[in-house]
Amino acid sequence: MGKIIAITNQKGGVGKTTTSINLSAALAAKGKKVLVVDADPQGNTTSGFGVEKNVLEKTIYELMLGECAINECTIKELIPGISIIPSNVNLAATEIELIGVDKKEYILRKELDWVSEQYDYIIIDCPPALSLLTINAMTAAHTVLVPIQCEYYALEGLSQLIHTVNLVKERLNPRLGMEGVVFTMFDSRTKLSTQVVDNVKKHLEHKVYDTVIPRNIRLAEAPSHGMPINKYDPKSAGAEAYMRLADEVIGTRR
Repeated sequence: MGKIIAITNQKGGVGKTTTSINLSAALAAKGKKVLVVDADPQGNTTSGFGVEKNVLEKTIYELMLGECAINECTIKELIPGISIIPSNVNLAATEIELIGVDKKEYILRKELDWVSEQYDYIIIDCPPALSLLTINAMTAAHTVLVPIQCEYYALEGLSQLIHTVNLVKERLNPRLGMEGVVFTMFDSRTKLSTQVVDNVKKHLEHKVYDTVIPRNIRLAEAPSHGMPINKYDPKSAGAEAYMRLADEVIGTRR
């Protein structure tokens, strides 16, 4: 059965989508079979893999509403080793559409159960909010991976997120655990980045990955070309960092 990892942080702009795209690509480059689930209505993970999101007829939105089967909305082998369930702005209506639906928190989990045996990893990119879509992702997942930007307010909101993870574990998904925290946008030239890392490691009981993702121009450019960083510039610092992170994730597989 594939390990399901929800990548989430209710703060925007912390490198969540960048991590979803590039960790998935790094895992695939190491021979793993990966399904990427774009559960964010912005659809940035979808476009980051070069998919024209606005012309799609079958996406995670149709899947959540029961209008298509999971295989019908999955784009298979988009790049070697990676398939994706895409998203677009239609997904924003899901919360309203599902009002009154019984056990709506379990929809994604039930759908992924059909295909989890086909993959080594299923990576879910969550929206930057603690919404029904995020709850669905956490209910489906084995673990939660949290990207944190190296900035002064890094810890702000993290305790709320951990509280939510614990609530989901208690009420909806007893198997859910914390995969760990990964630092993004690390700038080695600033004392602040190092202080933030040290501070979080001191105050956080959960695993913090040794790999830190640097602030890297090539990493920022890659999505506009519809490519993960290891395809766009495999020798860049960003590509090498995500390959190291993939090694750590593989090493912690339960």
